[in-house]
Amino acid sequence: MSSPLRPLRAVVAGAGIAGLAAANALVADGWEVEVLDRAPALPRGGTALGMWPAAMAVLDGLGVGDPVRSHAVQVRGGAILAPDGATIGRIPASRSAHLVSRARLLETLHDALPAGTVRWSRPVEAGEHFPGADLVVAADGIHSRLRSGRWADAAARPLGTVAFRGVVPGHVDTVTETWGRGAMFGITPSSDAMVNWFACLHPDLVDPGASSPTALLRTVFASWHGSIARVLSAMADDAVDRRDLFDVHVPGRFVRGNLALVGDAAHAMAPNLGRGACESLLDVWALSRSIAADGVEAGLRRYDRMRRRRVQRIVTAARLVNRVATTQRLLPARTRAARLLLA
Repeated sequence: MSSPLRPLRAVVAGAGIAGLAAANALVADGWEVEVLDRAPALPRGGTALGMWPAAMAVLDGLGVGDPVRSHAVQVRGGAILAPDGATIGRIPASRSAHLVSRARLLETLHDALPAGTVRWSRPVEAGEHFPGADLVVAADGIHSRLRSGRWADAAARPLGTVAFRGVVPGHVDTVTETWGRGAMFGITPSSDAMVNWFACLHPDLVDPGASSPTALLRTVFASWHGSIARVLSAMADDAVDRRDLFDVHVPGRFVRGNLALVGDAAHAMAPNLGRGACESLLDVWALSRSIAADGVEAGLRRYDRMRRRRVQRIVTAARLVNRVATTQRLLPARTRAARLLLA
């Protein structure tokens, strides 16, 4: 008797949102999947992520939509404010999202996988090959080792701004972003009875002599409205994430051979549009559905056609909004433009 055909085998580099979602999609299609990650375990921290309706549809397709909703807070609309709290423009209530902590989303995606799918403390190196793998998914983030081994001209690009983020205890019902000269501050609900916050500063405002991130933020935003003051007063130094911001533009295709870039490895973007995690999920869904329909080789080409140009336009838009939100010049013109765009 002839032996049955072996299952298709995939290696996924990275156990972040894109990697775990890809693993779930491929396992559901009958693949043998191994996820490799340099971390020793799932991260337990992280701020809130907005899951827009298209991303929630992907989570439903992966069978984890309801568990995510059980931890999430649904919000509708929002507002752009001036530092004194005056409204610059309103985001329509028709725009809704589920806000869930990164840790909860990762845990839900991980727990949906067969035990042992993820190999922790297993870094992936540039140029590494995986004999016997029919598909390699590079979901290893903005500084992807797999991308650097195949796309030498696709390094992360600095945005020229500095971001801070965290969560504090409390409750808010609405999403707001406050734009001032060279700085912006966002506040949203989050899961687990927390308030999610994020700030972005022009580097001219980042005082290297500040004693701590909280001291710097309290100085920069000292005269801003009361909602920001309440968040600032609840901050703790050890719970503030600070990082210089980068994005990624990959020249040419997201696919080379049997290797596909997804998520931040393909298109890390400024956080201002709140779409990074959503676009990662849409990548995974397009990749898995294309391969299921057309096979690996043709499916990878289809995935690239579906996603690359669309998502690179979003990267460009996010970069522009990041600059606009933290500009130090032409502030009245910025206010007028924001009102027109949100009208």
